Amino acid sequence: MDLYIDTANLDEIKQANDMGVLDGVTTNPSLIAKEKTDYTRRLAEICEVVDGPVSAEVIATDFEGMMKEGRQRAKIADNIVVKLPSTLAGLKACKAFTSEGIRTNLTLCFQPLQALLVAKAGAFLVSPFIGRLDDVGEEGMELIRRIRTIYDNYGYETKLLAASIRHPMHIVDCALAGADVVTVPFSVIQQMMKHPLTDSGLEKFVADYKKAFGG
Repeated sequence: MDLYIDTANLDEIKQANDMGVLDGVTTNPSLIAKEKTDYTRRLAEICEVVDGPVSAEVIATDFEGMMKEGRQRAKIADNIVVKLPSTLAGLKACKAFTSEGIRTNLTLCFQPLQALLVAKAGAFLVSPFIGRLDDVGEEGMELIRRIRTIYDNYGYETKLLAASIRHPMHIVDCALAGADVVTVPFSVIQQMMKHPLTDSGLEKFVADYKKAFGG
């Protein structure tokens, strides 16, 4: 399962990349707005750090606008993936970009039929949102399991990217369900290597060494 970081913060991206576990980056207008920097410049800076796919979202909601912005985003770097909304216009843009050899990530997916259609249109990634479904009383992980089954049934090559990850248990469940990718905040990546028994065990090893050998 690939691990992407969901941020536009360069320091977080560099730290995650230095860990040797980072496979890609997802961004959105809200994340880049937090950084108070130019949209295109920040995407280019991210692509200089990360070799894997970098999802760059369009702002337009109409087909023509998506195509114009998406082509501009794709020129930033070879590893840019144009991020489109899971709407009818986004579906049409997905098919057009696929025909042009430009990879797409269809985001804001909340039901299996959206995932089915974007796969038929040739999407490189589909991004169902787990946490936001949980927030409204639905089971986000059930969406991941359903999409996985549909894709496996028909051999679709679109990668299933689990988004809106809130905590490490979401990642465990996604790995068990067969998600191809999870995209997570930096704080959750850090939590993945934390366990109180690891910390207490390390403290005991150090204390025992110092007691026996000094230092």
